[in-house]
Amino acid sequence: MTKIVLKVCIYLFISTCIIENISAEDENEEYSIAYTSETFVQEVPKNNHFVMFYAPWCGHCKRLHPTWEKLAEMLNIQDSTVTIGKVDCTTNTGICSKHDVTGYPTLKYFAKGSEEGVKYRGTRDIPSLSAFINSQLDEPIILEANNAEDKKAGVESPLPEPVNGLTELTEDTFEKYVASGKHFIKFYAPWCGHCQKLAPTWEELAQSLEHDSSIRISKVDCTLHRPVCNLFEVKGYPTLLFIEDGKKVDKYQGSRTHDSLKEYVLKMATAQDNDDGKSNDDDDTKSDNEINSKQTPPVLLLTGANFEHGIENDVTFVKFFAPWCGHCKRLSPTWDELALKFIKNSKVSIAKVDCTEGDNKSLCSEQEVDGFPTIFIYKNGQKMAEYTGTRSLDDLHSFVTKYLEDHDEL
Repeated sequence: MTKIVLKVCIYLFISTCIIENISAEDENEEYSIAYTSETFVQEVPKNNHFVMFYAPWCGHCKRLHPTWEKLAEMLNIQDSTVTIGKVDCTTNTGICSKHDVTGYPTLKYFAKGSEEGVKYRGTRDIPSLSAFINSQLDEPIILEANNAEDKKAGVESPLPEPVNGLTELTEDTFEKYVASGKHFIKFYAPWCGHCQKLAPTWEELAQSLEHDSSIRISKVDCTLHRPVCNLFEVKGYPTLLFIEDGKKVDKYQGSRTHDSLKEYVLKMATAQDNDDGKSNDDDDTKSDNEINSKQTPPVLLLTGANFEHGIENDVTFVKFFAPWCGHCKRLSPTWDELALKFIKNSKVSIAKVDCTEGDNKSLCSEQEVDGFPTIFIYKNGQKMAEYTGTRSLDDLHSFVTKYLEDHDEL
């Protein structure tokens, strides 16, 4: 009898443990597929895969885990074109070493049949992860249905918090975040060599200004959030823009050292504060150029569509250039300074034309541009001369001054 009672107790104990384990598993259900070094090689080439390489002890991995499982729950369904997987690098060192995993978590997208993965470097939230997946597919899949429903219901995406002074913005957060205040923003692409070189300096800049509430340093990944970059006409990487109250004020084109960037930010923030401190009475005596100078860069950007209108009145000094041209790049900061020098003179416009862009190619051909940079001066719509002097600020300024009706010092 005693043996029977003992067996029953043991049975009940084991049953209770099994039930508790099943309940725990239900609460922490895993949707992502765990691969080993062997199964990874066999299964990943069969479908598009987005894989998290992780270590169980890694804090960042633990924080990402629920988001990764949510993504897997959405995608790891029958006939899905993308599979969400994961690899524990503490037990599968071979496959992690093969794919150059040097930190955790490392997220890589593997196209069907490909052995090389594309590294993900963006924000680790569902909208950003899903946008990245869609960017890799020929036919994007709908991953943001829940987010779309939230928007319909009036639920807004929370504003991102800076990390060491640097804020990563997305398509959902950008507009609200920059709607007020002063912002210096880097628009970049992860594959861009110049962006990779600038990245540690940009982080250093953000950290050095972390406690300055008058300016915010941010970045936008244009491979994930193309609409934002299109809105600000970003055509090259990295593009650094100073934005105030949602409007572009200036494009930075100087040296990308920490000291130069910080000096620029502080100068821009101070300049804007000084402008804001002036009385409204002063505005009555300002030219349109002065009033608008806070919203738009001083160099006028001309295209095939607006060129004739842009040069039809007064004096217009035009630089025809190509972005890849070394001489053009060296002239660029001087050209910006020249524009600032004439900013209070409504009879002078300092302009530029990118001859590599669309209709501008035919415009540059019509204007007989045969090298870069080519600089022409126009007066009341007529081409007056080509500038062939030195490219110093003083010589450029003197040349323009000769074509003004009055020769007062500017």
